[in-house]
Amino acid sequence: MVEQLADGGIRVEALTADFQAQAVEWAQRLELPLSDDSAGFAVQVGASGLQIQQLGPQAPGPVRVDFVEGAAAHRRVFGGGSGQMIAKAVGIAQGVRPQVLDATAGLGKDAFVLASLGCQMTLIERQPLVAALLEDGLARARNDAEVGPIVARMHLLTGNAIEHMHNWQGEPPQVIYLDPMFPHRDKSALVKKEMRVFRPLVGDDLDAPALLAAALALASHRVVVKRPRKAPIIDGPKPSHCLEGKSSRYDIYPKKALKP
Repeated sequence: MVEQLADGGIRVEALTADFQAQAVEWAQRLELPLSDDSAGFAVQVGASGLQIQQLGPQAPGPVRVDFVEGAAAHRRVFGGGSGQMIAKAVGIAQGVRPQVLDATAGLGKDAFVLASLGCQMTLIERQPLVAALLEDGLARARNDAEVGPIVARMHLLTGNAIEHMHNWQGEPPQVIYLDPMFPHRDKSALVKKEMRVFRPLVGDDLDAPALLAAALALASHRVVVKRPRKAPIIDGPKPSHCLEGKSSRYDIYPKKALKP
């Protein structure tokens, strides 16, 4: 069930009559109303798939997951391949493509990069609306000849990542990747459309220390935490080293060497 917001709530709507049946299905599944004049957000169903639209005169455009076109496609082609900092952080090297659990999947952008480089990915997303967008984006991408084989390496779980890690069945992931929502105080950090839409929905990950502890207990080889470049490390053990970029860094907690 999706929690309603204090400043308006969320409704589901079809963008055209053709998608009314799908809107009804999503409304039932997410336990959200099909009409709510006071809603601050709308989950919209249309030809481009599922999207979230913040309502109101100053609202940014809709947010959806698209692995086939746009930014994801550009990064897949021009992003730098295995030379990208995230690839180095998770341990991608010649002959090494680790199995990775992305325990804070969000819109799946980082997981898609790692899957496109050959990693088998498990994704966990706990916010039901974000998980719904991700599920919809993965389903549409499976039909694309070029991107389909990439998203076939991405397996989505929904629910609380800490509980999933504590109750993990089978072989543990070699690498666990965390990108918890950081409590921003600088309003310029909220310029990105996704951040403006998601911060009211998702909030900050105040349980990041518990998330890190669960990840360190489960991962067989390493845990990687993405942070804003100047943010403090997460409370708990200190990382052995970090990779630093212009706006973000990767704190690395090794347990065992990754080998071909």
